[in-house]
This record gives sequence, structure tokens and C-alpha cells, in this order.
Amino acid sequence: MMKEIPREERPYEKCQRLGPKGLSDSELLAVILRSGTSGVNCLEMASQVLKLAQPPCEGLLGIYHLSLKELMEIPGIGAVKGIQLQCIGELSVRLAAMQAKESLVFTRPETVARYYMERFRHEEQENLLCVMLNTKNQYLAERVITTGTVNASLISARELFLEALRNKAVNILLIHNHPSGDPTPSREDILATQKIFQVGELLDIRLLDHIVIGDQRYVSMRSEGLIE
Repeated sequence: MMKEIPREERPYEKCQRLGPKGLSDSELLAVILRSGTSGVNCLEMASQVLKLAQPPCEGLLGIYHLSLKELMEIPGIGAVKGIQLQCIGELSVRLAAMQAKESLVFTRPETVARYYMERFRHEEQENLLCVMLNTKNQYLAERVITTGTVNASLISARELFLEALRNKAVNILLIHNHPSGDPTPSREDILATQKIFQVGELLDIRLLDHIVIGDQRYVSMRSEGLIE
């Protein structure tokens, strides 16, 4: 039980003394969970949450992928605590995206990948996002064009460019994720990109790049010479 742990080593008291940086992942979660249940203290409960998250997304990162049902299977975690944990996962993703946005420049693929990484690297399906830009490469709008396997036969160039024209875009940028974590473009990715590039040339809407996002890695097709 928590009372058996020396007071100065209990998560809440330890946080008061050392600050959040002085706490382990389990201790941080324990502070948020606040209380345990009969026979299981909040520190033990937090450890079980972290163990539930399996590779490749384990530990704190894995909480983002746990469903409410999975969380509630842990003794002592009901709907309230489960929702709190889900909100922690979502909050961490949004904070990471906000931090990356400060350095976002659409003509620099490393900044684009950094910004969209936290949004897409957790997705279990491929998503193709079209970001629409003006003549100065400033953001106008964005839209997910397809969800699922990205290939030339599934992408509707008509739908993509109708959206670009509707938003008066002069340049577009494509971003999609590989749930496997490996951002290496497939043959289908390359064919789809070339198809969109060619249509864009006819409509005078330039495809700046197609960035494929993996797990903490990315590939810029323009940097790789796959876009003229």
C-alpha cells in the first residue's frame, strides 16, 4: 500500500520536493491517477498502464494507442481515470505539434516532417494529406484526400485539384504516413506522386514535395530526386 512507502518517496511528495523532472514515468502517472484501489496503490496502477503499452509504441508514448476498454481492464481504472489517461496522450501529441509549428517552413522538408510527425506517426492507417499554399508558400488550407493504402489507382487527382482550386492554391504539398514506421516510398507512392505532379503541371499548380512520414524518420521525394 502507498502508506508503506516512506512519505518523502511517495510520488506527490517527491514531486513537491524535486519537481516533475525528478519523477519516473510511473511516478508521473501516479500523481495524475492520484489514488489507487483496494490492494493496488496508484504507483502500481501506473506501472500496469505502462506495461500494457506494447512495442513499437511502448511506455508513455503507448498510452496514446490504448483504448478506453483496454485501460479499464486494469484493476482500479474506471471510466474517469481511463479518460484522464487518454487525454494525457492526446495532450502530449498536441504540445509536440505546437512546439514544432514555431519553426515550420513549407519549403524546408525537415520542418514540415517535424510538425506533422506527431500527428501522423501514431496512425494505424495510411493517410494522404494535401496542404494548400499561396504564391508565397503560406498556408491556405489542408485536407485528407485518402485514408488507407496510398497508390495511383486510389488517389483521385480530380478531387485533389478541385480542392486546390477551391482554395485558390498555387502550390501544394503532399504528406502521408507509413504505419510500419519505415518511410521508404513504395513503387505505388512514387507512381501516385508522378501522376499528381503531371496533372499539377497542366493546371499550373505546382507540387512542391511529397513527404512520407515514418516513426521519427521521413523521406522527402523532392530531396530524393523523385520529383522534377
